[in-house]
Amino acid sequence: MPKRDKILIVDDDRSIRELLEILLKNEGLTVTSAAGAEEGLAQAKATEFDVVISDLKMPNMSGIEFLRELLETGLIRRRRGEVGTQFILLTAHAEAEAAVQALKMGAFDYILKDQNWTEELKFVVHNALENRRLREENTYLKREFKKVHGMGNLIGKSKKMQELFKMIEVVSATNSTVLITGESGTGKELVAKAIHLNSPRAEEAFVSVNCGAFTETLLESELFGYVRGAFTGATANKKGLFEVSDKGTIFLDEVGDTSLAMQVKLLRVLQERTLRRVGSTEELSVDVRIIAATNRDLSEMVAENQFREDLFYRISVIPLELTPLRHRRDDIPLLADHFLARLNASMGRKFDRISDEALKKLESYDWPGNVRELENALERAFILETSNELSAQHLPENVSTNSRMRSTASFPDEGFDLELYVENLQKNFLEEALRRTNRVQVKAAELLRMSYRSFRHYMQKYNIPS
Repeated sequence: MPKRDKILIVDDDRSIRELLEILLKNEGLTVTSAAGAEEGLAQAKATEFDVVISDLKMPNMSGIEFLRELLETGLIRRRRGEVGTQFILLTAHAEAEAAVQALKMGAFDYILKDQNWTEELKFVVHNALENRRLREENTYLKREFKKVHGMGNLIGKSKKMQELFKMIEVVSATNSTVLITGESGTGKELVAKAIHLNSPRAEEAFVSVNCGAFTETLLESELFGYVRGAFTGATANKKGLFEVSDKGTIFLDEVGDTSLAMQVKLLRVLQERTLRRVGSTEELSVDVRIIAATNRDLSEMVAENQFREDLFYRISVIPLELTPLRHRRDDIPLLADHFLARLNASMGRKFDRISDEALKKLESYDWPGNVRELENALERAFILETSNELSAQHLPENVSTNSRMRSTASFPDEGFDLELYVENLQKNFLEEALRRTNRVQVKAAELLRMSYRSFRHYMQKYNIPS
C-alpha cells in the first residue's frame, strides 16, 4: 500500500483548521490539526510529518517561535539538501517581513491569505512534498552509490575501499586530527576533502597546502600570515592559511617535509589553538580542524630525530592508511570508466568503451604511481585514440608491456663507473618526470616519490632548467 503523506495544520482559528482539513484530505493526504503551537509541537515530536502548515499569529507562541522550536528539535533542517519536515507559514499582507524571516530560518514557503489563497496552498503543499521526496531519493541514491562505487571522487568497490568509506563517515563526525598515509598518487587529498565535506564544517573553507613546495620562511608566512613591515615587501597585513580556514579544515600535505623549527610552530597551534602572524606579538585564536598527510614513514623519522615525537602523536590521533592500487585491482575498471566519462565531458568527445585488451593490461599492471598514474595513462590514450573505442595500442609502453621502468643494462666485463651511471639514470628520470607533468615540479617530485626540496636539489645538481 503506498505511503500517505502526513500534514499537520497548526492554527488557533477553528474554521481555518476545518477548511484546510477538508481541502487537503480531498487531495489524498492524511491530515492532523492542532489548536496552537504548543499542541502542534507536541504532535510534531510524537509523529513525523511531511509538511507542517502554521499560522503566524497565535496566542502564547507565534508561528516564527514555533518554527524556531522545530529547528531546535531537528525536525526542520537548515542545511541545503537535507531531508526533514517542510514548513509552510500562513501570513497576512502586513506580515511579509516575518514571512521573509521564516524563509531565512528554513521554512519551505509562505502563503499570503488573500483571494484564492487556498488554491495556492494546495500547489505549494504538493511542491513541498515533491521536494521532500526528491531529497529522500537523492539521499538514498547517494547511500547506495557509496556502497558500490565510492564517496565523491573516491571510487572503489573493493573491501579496502569500503572499509575506508566507513572510516571516513565515522571520522567526519569528530573534530579530531587525522593523519593520512600512503604512497604518492593514492588520493590523500581526496580523502581529506571527503572528511571535510561529510563533517559539520562542510559549509566552511577547505584549505590545502603542500608543505614540501615552500621554503621554511615562505611556509611560515603562508600558514601564519604576517603584519606590515615584518620583512621587506610586507606592505600590508596578510592573513595566513590557518586564519583563512577558521571554522573549517586545513589540509597539510607532505607534513613530513617540514623543518623541526616549523614543527614546533605547528605543535603550538594544535595545543593552544592560537597563532602569531610573522612580525606580530598578538595572539590570534583559530578554530580549525587539521588533516595531515605524508608518503613518508613518520615513526621512522621520529626514531632518526627528523620529526618531533610530540607532533607525531598530536597529528596521528586518527591514522588512515591508503591502499596502493596494485592491492585493489577490482577497482581499476571502475576508476577507468570514471576517468573516461570525465574526459568525454571535458573534451566534448564520446568513447563508447575501453577495449577488453586495454582493460586487461590496465588490470595486470602494478601502477607504481597509483591512481594518478592510471589517470595520466588514460588521458594519453584518450588524446591519441581516433576510434570510438579506447584501445591498448595507445597506452604507455610500460603499461602495455606490463613492466615498470628499469634499467636493462648488463654488467660489462671490464666494470664501469657506478656513480656516473646512477647520476645519468637519476637525471634521465628527473627529466622524464618533468616531461610527463608538463614541467610542474611539485607533481614531478610526487611522481618520483621525492620531497619537493630533494627534487629541487637534484635539478640544481644536474643543471636541469626550470
